[in-house]
Amino acid sequence: MGEKVLMKGNEAIAEGAILADCRHFFGYPITPQNEIPEYMSRRMPEVGGVFLQAESEVAGSNMVYGAACAGARVMTTSSSPGISLMQEAISYVAGAELPCVFVNIVRGGPGLGGIQGSQADYFQATKGGGHGDYKLIVLAPASVQELMDLTVEAFDLADMYRNPVLLLGDAILGQMMEPVVIKERAKVDLPPKTWATTGAKGRPKNVITSLSLDPAKLEEHNLSLAEKYARISNEQVRYMTYMADDAETLLVAYGTSARIAQAAIDMARERGLKVGLFRPISLWPFPYDALQLTAQGSLRVLVVEMSLGQMVEDVRLATGNSKSVHFYGRTGGMTPTPREVLNEIERIVEEGI
Repeated sequence: MGEKVLMKGNEAIAEGAILADCRHFFGYPITPQNEIPEYMSRRMPEVGGVFLQAESEVAGSNMVYGAACAGARVMTTSSSPGISLMQEAISYVAGAELPCVFVNIVRGGPGLGGIQGSQADYFQATKGGGHGDYKLIVLAPASVQELMDLTVEAFDLADMYRNPVLLLGDAILGQMMEPVVIKERAKVDLPPKTWATTGAKGRPKNVITSLSLDPAKLEEHNLSLAEKYARISNEQVRYMTYMADDAETLLVAYGTSARIAQAAIDMARERGLKVGLFRPISLWPFPYDALQLTAQGSLRVLVVEMSLGQMVEDVRLATGNSKSVHFYGRTGGMTPTPREVLNEIERIVEEGI
């Protein structure tokens, strides 16, 4: 067991990256993730790393592309509008099969929106905000401890599959403080980076690009990517359940909303209502089969989100027409309360829908 310290969520992400041997950070300030670059500006020189504040999110994300080409463990972080500006580079690194980590501490939108927490970037993260046939591995922590632990895992997953990984948090998680155990990093057997542009040194040169003007070759590349994504879908599905075994009403929520939903479930159980939780941790690959199996014994499903219900689409794909799927959420930076969620549970139970 490692040292336990009180940390802000954003700081836990930064320290997790350092634990994962990330030594290159490029970023640009935007609320509510500013503590990450601030923390990195202090810690990177202490560990022999490189911190650079770029002139924009576009520049920072393309610096990530360059460092990843050289085989470095590299990360950038931003919040919703900044991540939108990074979408072209994200598509490039996915097409070039470069391992790197992006972090989105989501704020309210659309547009510049506000700085309060939101989950309205779900579609952007999981369905591809950039162009072309590509996928990001998307991880959704629900605590400060998970912010740190999943950041460490994100770097290993990126190297394992030569694919960018996105950590999807929100302003509430990024700003809250909780005790965190700083764990010794587990050793993972990762493939050597023989593809990296480290200088030929007597070997054939490596060329990394996402450009392919021959449509037949580009199709072959896309089909190869699809095979990789199918492998990830089989190997990296992550989720947790809470009181779901006998649940007649199954709540589905991730991140901050899952914490709120769990509090509502505890209140519902005190009233004799059989309610449980299914929490996706990997938003891509989404745990379709696991959710379908978990929901089999339930009468209904209630999706709770800090958005207008973007995850509802994936929940319906998982459950098919076998369950009624309901939604409760707040948007624009508003946060649902456990009492509000409990009221919605009681309403759909009483109406028998």
